[in-house]
Amino acid sequence: MHIAIAGNIGSGKTTLTQLLAKHYKWEQLQEAVDNNPYLFDFYKDMARWSFNLQIFFLNSRFEQLLEIRNSGRNVIQDRTIYEDAYIFAPNLHAMGLMTTRDFENYHNLFLNMEHSIQPPDLLIYLQAPVEKLVKQIAERGRDYENSISIEYLKRLNERYDGWIEKYDKGKLLIIDVEENAFHNDPEDLGRIINSIDAEIHGLFPMEKTSVKSKAEVKAPAKASVKVTAKGAPSKNGVKEKTTAKKR
Repeated sequence: MHIAIAGNIGSGKTTLTQLLAKHYKWEQLQEAVDNNPYLFDFYKDMARWSFNLQIFFLNSRFEQLLEIRNSGRNVIQDRTIYEDAYIFAPNLHAMGLMTTRDFENYHNLFLNMEHSIQPPDLLIYLQAPVEKLVKQIAERGRDYENSISIEYLKRLNERYDGWIEKYDKGKLLIIDVEENAFHNDPEDLGRIINSIDAEIHGLFPMEKTSVKSKAEVKAPAKASVKVTAKGAPSKNGVKEKTTAKKR
């Protein structure tokens, strides 16, 4: 089983990866941050180091995917290769921080890699407004992130929402970070885990299905966490939407 957690900078991917790996007793594959030789330089001069950084991340995540396929182990992965290819690299190119020559080279390399990889069995998207991202980035206090601009985060958020709206590679669970304190609230985390179990086992409150589903996990009040989507309501405030998978 391969669960991947996607989300913008500061959305809580690493925290949720650790919590889920501990709960399921699965291996966790963290994003290559501490051992990334380009990250600090990138945030000081994005235009100079954007291509180097994206190639490093692309290769790192490609190695992780090969490891997942070859080992057959159950894993929780922090960020996906698709985010690099469809969000971060295109955003840098659109902002004029990566040349067209470098971006086309990068994108062609990704397309060649894509033939050798499998998407996750379940993708979890941590959705958060920019204000929440800024707050959480400040709280974790990484020096190299001090120069991240609000405009940069906003652009990434827009691309994330567009990518998730069209995501068709497998099952998808959307978690509203603004309404879920999973990092310090066991009840919120427990309800997220229940939603994950329902997704990966194909068991829904009203039906059993194997097609793609989109669900949002929200906590409108401290006393409860509600799972909602754009589908019909069912028991315990849980609603599901299922649509046929596109290819």
